[in-house]
Amino acid sequence: MTIFKHKLFKPLKNKYLLILVGFIVWMLFWDANSWLIHNELNEEIDDLNDEKAYYKHEIEKDNKETKKLSTEKGLEKFAREEYYMKRENEEIFIIEYEDSLKVKTNE
Repeated sequence: MTIFKHKLFKPLKNKYLLILVGFIVWMLFWDANSWLIHNELNEEIDDLNDEKAYYKHEIEKDNKETKKLSTEKGLEKFAREEYYMKRENEEIFIIEYEDSLKVKTNE
C-alpha cells in the first residue's frame, strides 16, 4: 500500500476536490444542460441566423421584382420575355444559338 502514499495521490484524499471534479465532469458531459448540448444548440442558432439572413435577402429581392411588375412597362417586358407574348400585327423571331440548346447525347 505504499503506492497510495505517493505525493501524486495526495489530492485524491481531499473530498472537496473530488466532489468538485465530479461536479465539473457531470456538468460538462452528462447533465441535461451540458456543455456539449449547449455547443450543439449554439451551432443550430448560428445556422438559423444564417438562414434568416438569406430569407431576408430573398424577400428584398422579391419585393424589388414585385415593384418592377407593378408598372405597365415592367409587366409587358415580363410577358414578352417569359411567355413570348406580342402585340397585334407584330411578329416575334426567337433566335437560339447552338451552345444554348440543350441537346441529349447518346452515349
